Amino acid sequence: MSLRLYDTLTKEKRPFTPLDPKNVRMYVCGPTVYDFAHIGNARPVIVFDLLFRMLRYIYGPDQVTYVRNITDVDDKINDRAARDFPGLPLNDAIRAVTEKTADQFQTDVEALGCLPPTFQPRATDFVLPRADGKTDMVTLIQQLIARGHAYEAAGEVLFDTESMPEYGALSGRKLDEQQAGARVAVDAHKKHPTDFVLWKQSSAEEPGWESPWGRGRPGWHIECSAMAEAYLGQTFDIHGGGLDLIFPHHENEIAQSRCAHGTQAMANTWMHNGFLQVEGEKMSKSTGNFVTIRELLNDWPGEVLRLNMLKTHYRSPIDWTVKGLEESARTLDDWYWVAADSKGGHPANKVIDALSDDLNTPQMIAALHLLRNSAAAGDEKDRGKFAASLRMLGFLSESAAEWAARKQQGGGVDAAKIDSLIADRTDARANKDFKESDRIRDQLAAMGVTIKDSKEGTSWEIAR
Repeated sequence: MSLRLYDTLTKEKRPFTPLDPKNVRMYVCGPTVYDFAHIGNARPVIVFDLLFRMLRYIYGPDQVTYVRNITDVDDKINDRAARDFPGLPLNDAIRAVTEKTADQFQTDVEALGCLPPTFQPRATDFVLPRADGKTDMVTLIQQLIARGHAYEAAGEVLFDTESMPEYGALSGRKLDEQQAGARVAVDAHKKHPTDFVLWKQSSAEEPGWESPWGRGRPGWHIECSAMAEAYLGQTFDIHGGGLDLIFPHHENEIAQSRCAHGTQAMANTWMHNGFLQVEGEKMSKSTGNFVTIRELLNDWPGEVLRLNMLKTHYRSPIDWTVKGLEESARTLDDWYWVAADSKGGHPANKVIDALSDDLNTPQMIAALHLLRNSAAAGDEKDRGKFAASLRMLGFLSESAAEWAARKQQGGGVDAAKIDSLIADRTDARANKDFKESDRIRDQLAAMGVTIKDSKEGTSWEIAR
């Protein structure tokens, strides 16, 4: 088995070779917890949960370290805290906002079938030097200044992008071609327009920490550099996140982490998932198609959302539609009926092979459909492989009866009733009561159920 992953930095798919097979290390940028997570936020969570599961399968559950941070210091959080809790001191209001939204995020992603990461550090715990000696932001900034890669100006500490010849390699942006724009702030005190903030001053109304440069707070990018190093070291295996983070966030992370230590790489593989749109349009509150994970979970089981996300390859754009959700729900109804009560077996080789090819989930799902057909036709070995594959992928968290009961409560399909009707139809056919057999077939059709008779027996699926 050879795992191949696409590396954004080298722009090629190549074999994955961990620095240490007994300690495979991955960092993924997590949420900024100023509001409930939307469905676009769920994509990297699901994608990299799948990779986490795959790495655990290959190297062993105890040999993989997965870090996903929580950003709990940010100007958006400050604004939300002042708006929602005007009667509280700002620091207390910020804590009230971040505790509520972080807890909701954990509940939501668990419902999506995601395993908890090995570590989930909060940015505010890594600003100042720590008693345990783990990397912190202030010390990292001091190292950058000492090595000539950062400077103080106008009360800020800035990274000197011209001090790093390779700056821009991840995004493909050459420094001398970069112009000031929406993502690059222009300030007179900067040596170069692309220089970015490592530390900024805080007013009395803003959260802040005492530092060698006065009371202030960290820039966004230094947070992830510190937390990644704290748990994974100066160089690790995989860094992931959404496509929108390539520039400036991940570009700046690389610059900080490499220049602070003089290393050749921050991560050996950079992975990014594609964008998500809703019903063919970019998701935004102004167009009215902004939808949170929590809102979707009110209408759909988490596994339906998970499958709907995985039907599209992670590097491709995805169009999130109600029609797609309905198709995913019908597929899961069928999969639960075929596989949920099978406890044995190991994941199928064709499923693992598909995932080994840069998480090729469309190919993986095609392999699952073939297994499903074989299992429904009576092949118990393939049924075991089918069930084991689904569980490894984060599905079948319930029994078939629990799934059917939940679907029935939501107006879905009652698998037990369907099985009973098919058994009655089988008896009618055995007794040559074809009128009754046809009546039951029509009743099933009215319920949206398609039946298939074969030498091995009768199988059914929800009509697509």
